[in-house]
Amino acid sequence: MSTIFRLDSSIRGEGSITRAIGSTLEASLVDDLDAAEVIHREVGLTPLPSTAWGLSVSSGFVAEEDRTDEQKQAAALAVELADELKRADAYIFAAPFYNFGVSQHLKTWIDLVLTSPDLGPGTTAIAGRPAFLVVARGGGYGPGTPRDGWDHATGWLKRILVDVWGLDLQVIESELTLADVNPAMADLRGLAADNLRNAHGAAVEHGKHVAARLSEPSLA
Repeated sequence: MSTIFRLDSSIRGEGSITRAIGSTLEASLVDDLDAAEVIHREVGLTPLPSTAWGLSVSSGFVAEEDRTDEQKQAAALAVELADELKRADAYIFAAPFYNFGVSQHLKTWIDLVLTSPDLGPGTTAIAGRPAFLVVARGGGYGPGTPRDGWDHATGWLKRILVDVWGLDLQVIESELTLADVNPAMADLRGLAADNLRNAHGAAVEHGKHVAARLSEPSLA
């Protein structure tokens, strides 16, 4: 049986683009596998404690018997989060784009995982496993647009997922997601619909490809 790890970091439940594309991707993966377990970590609607990262970091500089209860709990939470990743065969990271950067809830999760002994910088516990980064941006940030270079999230997330954890990453992006609610973007609504449709299509195709990969005897 294959195990899929899915992380959602949108502060929206209903109407979240990253959740919708993540669900398309999850369904494509699971439907093409004989059996699958999904580990779902929700950090957008159920945020991790904002103090946990600092406590987990500080616990590493204190002898175990001298740690406070709060430090012990934070370090245990970091190990729990890392264990969820280590159990999985493939990953879905749904990451909305907030204020030109990474969601604070997703950043807290990453920072905390990085304090775990098994998934800190220089570790290879999950290297080579397939992963997806699902990104949604309200406007346009590509080359030639007024806000080219303002996306300070996607590149950083790639650094963590690829360069630090060594995952085999595919990025699925949807832009102009605010076109339907922003009158100033009315002329872009057709393009926004195309972007969203293409993102869902890519999720289906990528999901099927990775499901086939996970079904190979040597990777089962």
